[in-house]
Amino acid sequence: MKRRAFLTATAVSGLAVGTVSAPALAQGTPQVRWRMATSWPKSLDTIHGSAEAMCQRIAQLTDGKFEIRPFASGELVPAGQVLDAVQNNTVECGHTLASFYIGKNTAYGIDGGLPFGLNARQHAAWLHYGGGMDALREFYGRNGLVNFLVGNVGVQMGGWYRKEIKSVEDLNGLKFRVGGFGGLVMTKLGVVPQQIAASDIYTGLEKGTIDAAEWIGPYDDEKLGFAKVAKYYYTPGWWEGSAAITGLVSTTAWNNLPDPFKVAFETAANEQALLMQAKYDAKNPEALRRLVGMGVQLRAFPRPVMDACYKASMEVLKENVDSNPDFARIYDSWKAFNDSSNSWFALAEHQLDSYRYTAQRKG
Repeated sequence: MKRRAFLTATAVSGLAVGTVSAPALAQGTPQVRWRMATSWPKSLDTIHGSAEAMCQRIAQLTDGKFEIRPFASGELVPAGQVLDAVQNNTVECGHTLASFYIGKNTAYGIDGGLPFGLNARQHAAWLHYGGGMDALREFYGRNGLVNFLVGNVGVQMGGWYRKEIKSVEDLNGLKFRVGGFGGLVMTKLGVVPQQIAASDIYTGLEKGTIDAAEWIGPYDDEKLGFAKVAKYYYTPGWWEGSAAITGLVSTTAWNNLPDPFKVAFETAANEQALLMQAKYDAKNPEALRRLVGMGVQLRAFPRPVMDACYKASMEVLKENVDSNPDFARIYDSWKAFNDSSNSWFALAEHQLDSYRYTAQRKG
């Protein structure tokens, strides 16, 4: 990592770390070795690769005294059990999507991203400057965990389908691999959500045990081969305005960590929060062109489908505010920031982006 890139990463994070050099280590600083369980296949150099890069950076910043070994999904625990492994001190830390754990408490889903919610920049702003991190830290702390923003994949695609989705009625009975709040919302529209790991999606589509599946976007989806077993590729993935990736650390492990190592961990987390998104933004366009060249049919969800999904999403969010105090407390912070931030993004970012995309297409 060049010095300029590192300076940019730490500056954007909003976390004051003093200097960009490695923390001063006292003589006799102990050697610390942790294990990190991730929810990702090793083949994905974006998201699992980001976890590996974070661990390498921590070792660099501590002169090799703090070593974390990352493990791909299934090597230590299944993809959806990373939180449990950290919480139970089976491993010291994890790298996952918090939305995987809404079956335990729907409040976890706010950390990963909500339907029709904040984009990646807005989510980072809410966490670092809008009170989001304080609200989440209190919640995670009661569950024996410390949370960190370690990445974001941005807006996702709407998934791969074996048949076209032309109306809301086409969703009824659809066996769809979708997790988090997307699954809760689509249940209201007759979809049958399926919770399966990324490594099993291809086989499910190939054998027809599922009718559709969402993962992330073109670069990762191409690597996993979905274009070979599903023809239609839909946009957008509305179930999360962006999917934020969470680093989890056992409270016990964190409290026992020397302060310079804590600084190194936070610095590396903030660096990857920038670089993961940048890699997806750089790799997705070229991957999408390759997929289209293979005959993939790009489709946008029809407006009536989007309207139905939005209405159902608002119903699900309200139900959780009314029924889950943990969700309600964090959502209050999230909603206030969402409304304020949207007014600015709609005025500035949206106006410019909408114009330049149209103007540049016209040449």
